[in-house]
Amino acid sequence: MAAVVVMIAIAGGACTRNPPLETIVHGGEGPPTLVLLHGYGSSAEEWAPFTRTIEWPPRGRFVFPQAPEVLAASAGGSSRRAWWPLDLQSNIPSGQSLPDLSNAQPTGLGTVASRVEDLVASISRTSGRPIVLGGFSQGAMVAGEVTFRSHAQVAGLILLSGTAVDEASWRARYARRRGLPVFIAHGRGDLALSFAIADRMRQELEAAGLDVTWVPFDGGHEIPAEAVIALNQFLKRFTVDR
Repeated sequence: MAAVVVMIAIAGGACTRNPPLETIVHGGEGPPTLVLLHGYGSSAEEWAPFTRTIEWPPRGRFVFPQAPEVLAASAGGSSRRAWWPLDLQSNIPSGQSLPDLSNAQPTGLGTVASRVEDLVASISRTSGRPIVLGGFSQGAMVAGEVTFRSHAQVAGLILLSGTAVDEASWRARYARRRGLPVFIAHGRGDLALSFAIADRMRQELEAAGLDVTWVPFDGGHEIPAEAVIALNQFLKRFTVDR
């Protein structure tokens, strides 16, 4: 499956708040479209293997945005990106071992979320719907911010090893997304982001009436095969007759 690096421009002459994100696009022209945001210290290219394991229709589109912050290159020289400068260490509460961003309001999150929101709006105008938005780790935080703090027209949300950020503001808006299909996978042994916080968010989303698929697994900060298998089942609802 060929990949194309593009800048997805906003259609229809709409005025954007920010420059468009660079993206890597696999597959057809859509719909449906699956937009996945990579984690901190990773890059859009890291999603490429998942185009072979995630079951998506031949005409369906994978869109992998590139985070705007450039970090120091890894030992192998590969690109490392971030959605906003993230210092997890400073968010570890006294007496605990894992960061807790549920009360944090990170500088830069709102700006980058608005850029992803613009991207979703552009895809909606040019390729149609449904659009499913998701991410891994920091990318999942951005996907959550877009879904719960904006009116982006997403048909589903995927949170892979993520966490709640500024949880009270998200919670206040959960009910606006009543009925939205949400997929959450998190490792019980995750040593980067709290399993307990992810589980708490899952319970609160369910209480607000969202349609949550919850996939806890015995593992760490990762996307194991069992999560991908469950994700494929979740995605079937967006690909029927497509």
